[in-house]
Amino acid sequence: MTQSLPAGIVLFAHGSRDPLWRQPMDAVARRIREIDPGARVVCAFLELTTPDLGTAVDDLVTQGVRRVTVVPMFLGVGRHAREDLPVLMAELRARHPDVEYLLQPSVGEDVRLTDLLARMALT
Repeated sequence: MTQSLPAGIVLFAHGSRDPLWRQPMDAVARRIREIDPGARVVCAFLELTTPDLGTAVDDLVTQGVRRVTVVPMFLGVGRHAREDLPVLMAELRARHPDVEYLLQPSVGEDVRLTDLLARMALT
């Protein structure tokens, strides 16, 4: 039987100067931990909020994580998702070449979220 690599999740968002802005991100991370108490999940931000993606992954690697799933928490697939994130992912792969990375599509591309938002608007 093949043992899976220790895994971590990074919820990656834009960031803001407003400290309250990150509360929904932290709530998603908390919910992941409620669903799976053993989950290693961290939030990371492109700018204006800490930690950045590299620092968040460094923290996971220090904890022994060898597989990282990055979840872009963007509703729209703009320049950050299309251009900035692939560059950051390449930097991570160079920084930690022994880590396996999975970059998920932006959450706004998931039909389940689209459906949920539509249902919320109809209530």
